Amino acid sequence: MSRNWISLPRTEGRASRQAHCDLPKDCYEREIGREGFFGPATHMYHSHRPTDWLRFEGDLKPHAYDTSKLVEFGPGPWDAVLLMHNARMKLRTWGLTRPMDHLVRNADGDELLFVHEGSGRLFCDYGHMEIRDGDYVVLPRGTMWRLVPAKPLRLLMIEASGSAYQLPDKGMLGPHAIFDPAVLDTPSIDEAFLAQQDENEWTVRVKRRDTVSSIVYPFNPLDAVGWKGDLAPVRVNWRDIRPLLSDRYHLPPSAHTTFVADRFVVCTFAPRPFETDPGALKVPFFHSNDDYDEVIFYHRGEFFSRDNIHPGMMSWHPAGFTHGPHPKALKNAFEQQKKATDEVAVMIDTRDPLEAAEIAEAIEWEGYAASWKTGEDK
Repeated sequence: MSRNWISLPRTEGRASRQAHCDLPKDCYEREIGREGFFGPATHMYHSHRPTDWLRFEGDLKPHAYDTSKLVEFGPGPWDAVLLMHNARMKLRTWGLTRPMDHLVRNADGDELLFVHEGSGRLFCDYGHMEIRDGDYVVLPRGTMWRLVPAKPLRLLMIEASGSAYQLPDKGMLGPHAIFDPAVLDTPSIDEAFLAQQDENEWTVRVKRRDTVSSIVYPFNPLDAVGWKGDLAPVRVNWRDIRPLLSDRYHLPPSAHTTFVADRFVVCTFAPRPFETDPGALKVPFFHSNDDYDEVIFYHRGEFFSRDNIHPGMMSWHPAGFTHGPHPKALKNAFEQQKKATDEVAVMIDTRDPLEAAEIAEAIEWEGYAASWKTGEDK
């Protein structure tokens, strides 16, 4: 059924005519929105910061985890550490230093690999592909694959459980905005791929309904000599992404969507110039995102809206409370000290509530909820 939102734009009291710009004096803006940043919204103007709480207790408490503290991993991706999950998405982290001695196949959904550290080779049904830090690799459901590190690899794995990854609708921007589909690389049947084909015994570990089965072959089943079609793994690096820019308006995170799956999206925050209009906000705006859980994995750089966050950390803001920039970042709300951001981060917005795995508690920064306090010893 199509939606027919109750829409009646009104203005009451002191308010800005344009969202995120020219705020009333001594006010803080808060966006109350539906369907992430795609539905109707109202902008409230407050005399106090919406994050100036004294205490935060209960299930809505924001969390931050340091995944770099995880150092022991199993030999294959099905041994990866599960961090967060719901019925539509599983978020894992995995590291490897040695070549995989088996193949894997995910029968539960598409797999998205984000290479946080290292480099190496991916071998799959479709051929061979070099990978490096900052790469996204989409592996369609059912693809057989294995990795051979050149430098120790650290991966973020995002499974689209029961669904598939697609590109976002870019609307009036046209299909070549943000990144041109021509930059999407696919595997090649090259010398390296043909050289790994042999008549030795190989095991394929297949995950279905989160249970792993093993299929043993008397040869390497990555024995293709060619293929044709429009279904294949693709690779894109954050360095190929050209973020949408607006000198006069701070764009919402949804403008940076990279992939879309069933009931969640994956966005990329890549370096970009700050807004230059004197009246435009130059930090993320406070918002009450009541429909989506928000997870951000911090890959590299200085994260201009967060404090005490370093690469390898991950934050989780459950849907239902107001959040926004930390106090230090808010000091630069209208005048930044630099000309551009240098952060790279992966954001996952999920329409369904997430659950944190038990191991996440062991790597949690307990002071995260208090880090919005002014003068808090963090």
